[in-house]
Amino acid sequence: MKKTSSYGYRPELALSGADAPLPPIETWPNQHRGYEIRIEHPEFTSVCPKTKLPDFGVLTLAYEPDRLCIELKSFKHYLLGYRSMGVFYENAVNRILKDIVKAVKPVWAELEGSFTTRGGMRSVIIARYGQRRIAHRR
Repeated sequence: MKKTSSYGYRPELALSGADAPLPPIETWPNQHRGYEIRIEHPEFTSVCPKTKLPDFGVLTLAYEPDRLCIELKSFKHYLLGYRSMGVFYENAVNRILKDIVKAVKPVWAELEGSFTTRGGMRSVIIARYGQRRIAHRR
């Protein structure tokens, strides 16, 4: 019998989606230095592994490219791979950032996931890589 917490959480769910196959993030050569790229994906969806209900959110990626930039069409296909994946959104944000870093090796990167309200609470997950060298402006 699987051990659960008082509210029914099963520890194996925390690993859901951790290594599920996804389309590759393609890149193209960067020709400039010292600038920030910001990409917003307003229609991110995945599936909660506990409830099996969809999660919705906005992903905002900011990064300073080094030698490579993210090719947007492949990035969109990569993100669409999450639509039917059972993954907690905290894990999704961290995995997406890890895959971005692996693909483009940026100077720094920050990925923010702002998810719709559930149970009266809204979650914003922010994952970071490297040290930001460009002044942050929104």
